[in-house]
Amino acid sequence: MSVTKIATNQEFTEFLKKDGLIVVHFMAEWAAQCGQMNDVIAELSKQPECKDVRFVIVHAEDLSEVSLKYKIAAVPTFLLLLNGNILERVDGANSADLTSKVKTQAARASLISPGPAASASLPDLNTHLKQLINSSKCILFMKGTPDTPRCGFSRTTVDLLNKHEAEYSSFDILSDEEVRQGLKSYSNWPTYPQLYIDGELIGGLDILREMDSSGELSSMLPKKQKLEDRLKMLINKAPLMVFMKGNQEAPRCGFSKTMIGILNDTGLPYETFDILTDEEVRQGLKTFSNWPTYPQVYVKGELVGGLDIIKELQTSGELMATLKGD
Repeated sequence: MSVTKIATNQEFTEFLKKDGLIVVHFMAEWAAQCGQMNDVIAELSKQPECKDVRFVIVHAEDLSEVSLKYKIAAVPTFLLLLNGNILERVDGANSADLTSKVKTQAARASLISPGPAASASLPDLNTHLKQLINSSKCILFMKGTPDTPRCGFSRTTVDLLNKHEAEYSSFDILSDEEVRQGLKSYSNWPTYPQLYIDGELIGGLDILREMDSSGELSSMLPKKQKLEDRLKMLINKAPLMVFMKGNQEAPRCGFSKTMIGILNDTGLPYETFDILTDEEVRQGLKTFSNWPTYPQVYVKGELVGGLDIIKELQTSGELMATLKGD
């Protein structure tokens, strides 16, 4: 779906009545990061997995009543809403976190709210619960979200998982009463939170505490990939990799457009990574490679350089051999 700009409190209230996942960007024109994040949500709106997500831009200072209601203290801030309930909140220009949460919640929303056309084929509750449990390798059913737990047990569980740097997703049982009650019977476990790994119930907070004390928990939990390892994986994704603003088909800055033109002229195959979609990669790669600007070109995992270096190699006649890794 396209990105909608909302100018009045009434428009915002009416928009929230629409079905499906709604992502609201509270922004201000004077904040440069907000413009960058608008680029991120514009790209997200084009992703197949986000085809049913409604993206909204709100000027926080103009809609002061709305900002006050949702406790917007700084920009950019993002809220992920479903049926008027806050599923997730992202404070600041964290494109990686936003992208991950939007795609995760979009997948869940498609299960929870399939829409009128799909109502006839809505799976029975047990099938629905099984789909949710298996939607992630590690999933926590809790009250609230990891960023805003809604009870002490959920907060303590989140702290425990974060201590072990666990990679997990979550489901807010307060957003779906049918899931909240049905999961108790499905798993024969009467309380929340509940943690599942590979589709199997591990238990609640007491069980997790016992496993933590015995040393079993850490080895069982999937771990977040360290940024350095992730960068190495991305750099080595293809023999010739370009980190740029936009992609091969649609460069998003003049330097990136010029770079793509030069590389296309070589006829060599290459892959690109859009740094506008992932702020963690965008900032981390500058430090990792000690190269402060984009685009950046890598051959067989080694940094060649930016546009100036590529132009110099082109002028000297060394470009083809360098890009081939000869």
